[in-house]
Amino acid sequence: MSKTKKSIIASFGLLSAAVEADPQTIEQPAGASPQAMPALPRVGAGVIGAAQRSIGELRDERDRLKALVESGSGASLELDASLIDPSPFPDRLADDNDADFAAFKATFEAEGQKIPIQVRPHPEHVGRYQVIYGHRRLKAAKELKLPVRALVVEMSDRDLVVSQGIENAARQDLTWIERALFAARMDEAQIKPRDIKAALAIDDAELARMRGVYRAVPLDVIEAIGRAPKVGRPRWGDFAKLFSATEDASALLGKTLQADGKPVASSDERFRVALAALKAPKSRSEDAEDDVLALRDPDGQDIARVKVSSKELRIVHLGPKGAAFSAFLQAEMPRLVEKFERRDDEDD
Repeated sequence: MSKTKKSIIASFGLLSAAVEADPQTIEQPAGASPQAMPALPRVGAGVIGAAQRSIGELRDERDRLKALVESGSGASLELDASLIDPSPFPDRLADDNDADFAAFKATFEAEGQKIPIQVRPHPEHVGRYQVIYGHRRLKAAKELKLPVRALVVEMSDRDLVVSQGIENAARQDLTWIERALFAARMDEAQIKPRDIKAALAIDDAELARMRGVYRAVPLDVIEAIGRAPKVGRPRWGDFAKLFSATEDASALLGKTLQADGKPVASSDERFRVALAALKAPKSRSEDAEDDVLALRDPDGQDIARVKVSSKELRIVHLGPKGAAFSAFLQAEMPRLVEKFERRDDEDD
């Protein structure tokens, strides 16, 4: 079990102990010494701690959520999958390949649906529903043209995002940028910051960092890059700063992320390519004169000229040492490529 999941579970367990405690046993009797008082459990800064509310308010919230869960805990209904729409707060970006889902769908078809999904009545369209969680099961049912078993729960937008966030926290398979986009969509829907933090189990500082990325980098650029599972918060933060400082960054990355009209192979590689493009010197016009750099040995003798343009880098060897220097560079190229790749890994 991951440390994050343990902290969430621990927070709920400690909170439950405090909420269930008899308030009269918590009050200190007159004249009682501090040593005689039992130590109260400390509530961690997880899903509930982020909301920063009093124990009395939390007790009321606990009872309300219990009733909400129990309202959907009865027998599931069999629904036409085509009547169920996605959550209004999507939290997934497209995978680089569909192999995992294909295996899941094959199991779903062979063994049937084992666990119901959870849905709510659509707030705007009578007779339709919105999925709260169970997106993959719903997608498999739709593609196989099968009905889907579902628990139907009346739920507000606020409760939907908190429930969806808690379910995602239990799985721990969202990447950092997917969690940030989930926050962005809640922000756009005017979900209160305290509820965004509760849904994602984050604090004020982490929400501010997420906002620093999704308010700087357009959604279409993030979607073009994808899930980037190996890229965490620090590098996305650097990416956002570079993006904001680069003129016509969206147009630059639109060209960079396409190779022969197709996206660069994987989302992690697309991030690397995009970050490198933002770090590169600004391109000059095609008719601008090429930069020329002279390379000399310690005695001041020319051994090569390096010409740099917006389209190419060209090295021309010169003098008696030039040919030997050219051969040396060719032998070193594989190691230079490895060093270049390690440079990005060290930024993680």
